[in-house]
Amino acid sequence: MSRPSRRQVQQPVPQYAAVPQSPSRVNSHASYQPQPPTQPHVGGPRPVRSTSATSSNRNSRQQTPHQHGRNAIAHGVATGNIGAGYGPYSYHPEQARETGVYTNTRFSTTPSENSVATAPVREKVPPLVVPTTTTVPQYMWDKDPDLDDAMHNPDPRGDSSFTIFSARGWMNASAIFALIFGLITLFIGYPLIWHFTHLPNPIVGFNLGGINASGQIPDLPGLPRLVDDDTPDSVRTRVGDDGKLYDLVFSDEFNTDGRTFYPGEDPFWEAADLHYWPTGDIEWYDPSAITTQGGKLVITMSEKRSHDLNFESGMLTSWNKLCFNTGYIEVSISMPGSPSAPGLWPGAWTLGNLGRAGYGATTQGMWPYSYDSCDLGTFPSQTARDGTPAAAATGGKGGSILSTQPGQKVSACTCPGSDHPGPSVNVGRGVPEIDIIEAQIDTDRVQGEVSQSFQCAPYDLGYNWITTPPATTIYDSNITAINSYTGGPLQQAVSAVSYIDNKFYGGADYAAYGFEFWADPSHREDGFITWYSNNQKTWTVTAATVGPNAESQVQQRLIPEEPMYVILNLGMSPSFQKQDFKHLTFPVSMYIDYVRIYQRRGLKNGITCDPPNRPTSDYITRHINAYMNANLTTWAQANNTFPRNRLYDGC
Repeated sequence: MSRPSRRQVQQPVPQYAAVPQSPSRVNSHASYQPQPPTQPHVGGPRPVRSTSATSSNRNSRQQTPHQHGRNAIAHGVATGNIGAGYGPYSYHPEQARETGVYTNTRFSTTPSENSVATAPVREKVPPLVVPTTTTVPQYMWDKDPDLDDAMHNPDPRGDSSFTIFSARGWMNASAIFALIFGLITLFIGYPLIWHFTHLPNPIVGFNLGGINASGQIPDLPGLPRLVDDDTPDSVRTRVGDDGKLYDLVFSDEFNTDGRTFYPGEDPFWEAADLHYWPTGDIEWYDPSAITTQGGKLVITMSEKRSHDLNFESGMLTSWNKLCFNTGYIEVSISMPGSPSAPGLWPGAWTLGNLGRAGYGATTQGMWPYSYDSCDLGTFPSQTARDGTPAAAATGGKGGSILSTQPGQKVSACTCPGSDHPGPSVNVGRGVPEIDIIEAQIDTDRVQGEVSQSFQCAPYDLGYNWITTPPATTIYDSNITAINSYTGGPLQQAVSAVSYIDNKFYGGADYAAYGFEFWADPSHREDGFITWYSNNQKTWTVTAATVGPNAESQVQQRLIPEEPMYVILNLGMSPSFQKQDFKHLTFPVSMYIDYVRIYQRRGLKNGITCDPPNRPTSDYITRHINAYMNANLTTWAQANNTFPRNRLYDGC
């Protein structure tokens, strides 16, 4: 509908009109009925409502010609058809003036009805015709968007004011980026910064404790030290039999009296509490039998009832605490008793860390293997399922069986994914033994002698290892000779016996005994062991001493590559030497002045029980029951099984 034309008239004095009132309560529920079009009161003063007006006047006023327009507006406001765009944030006076409904500015103060009544009278302008419709014409709505907030704009199309150069937008984005950066810095950056700005002081050196290239040992106040402060400076280096310079990496001078070695009391040593049944010993090993006195380690054997045995003595080990891989070990000892009383079995020896001395479950199928080939040398009894080689059945002493070993438990033939200590299943592992000394008495000469041995498996036929040069060397045949005992079904003994002076008994005097050995997995042909007695070389074996044996069909036995720990004990067993109880007196003690270990200068991972190329720690942890319960004598009793051998069992 088009708007009616409007006459040009003189502008009246501005008037204030009251905002149209909503319909009275009595009519609020009535339906709105369309009325015939009338001329509303547009411009000029509106009738003033008097508080004294009667209801009849009010009713008659409602019938005036302009009342229909006011009712229409009031109804539109009540129903929301009018006013949706009218408020304190909209400003569209042009359209309101054109319709003639709202003539005052929206920014003027809302007038009272009294102010309207006192306004001057304006010339009456011909009224406009109200459209015959129940809705408000489109031109009465605010068409422009609200000035402050695009959310109030019902039709935002075309109103976007986005620009990439908006300073406010960049400030908002920068704030978000700053928050994200701060969170990343707090939870990721800060821990990294702290880590790399608070690094521990580097240990520039080798081995446990950081022995440096010149053989110096770090000073760690309040902590046990690998090298005893009481060790003289003059003995902290030595030149090995191989011509290399060796540094002292461990020593214990035992100068502090009253030390004990119950479990957990010492960082390097622990005394056993068990019966050493594998060799038929007749004593019980008890920690109370070991102490330090007068600057010496003292192991005492007593004739006393202990655990249904008649004797009690001591065995001290460094199992899983102190191990060394190649090097030179020296122990200063005064033998127990006297050369005229045979039957005691003092020992100073080393064993691979995968076997714990006296814990039979850990040594079954492990001791004394030192083998890294996959062949019948790993089979039970060194015999294939078809019974070959036939010589193995009669290859022992006197035509007896060569071996009663159950087979190498963790051999180079182990099936993939099987239980193996590593570093991989194709590396043969075992528990070889190198003895510093085992002492006995030559009853014919009434003189002490020490056997110095390398126990290994699998075996040569008849235990006939190479005893001649250049593979094997005896340095003084007047003192040293090949041991007549070369092995049995449970071990092959590569051994020699040397006489010792009788003055080295009973704590009167001391002699240093030791061995130097070298093993290199990359050059196994260079391996050797050289033994010493009273600081003199006695004999040497090389890799060739225990090389391949065609008769028993086994390959190279290895100069030990396992981490070796130290054992010091005083035992007694009829299987080693019969006891002369007529001359033996108890208590009797074995005295040890010191233990010292040297290694080639610059050697890495040489003084640990868990070297990366021959790990032991994880395997021990996985089978801790076997390693902590001396009553378990077989691997099966510890609820374990041998891994499958791919040649013997198939995978």
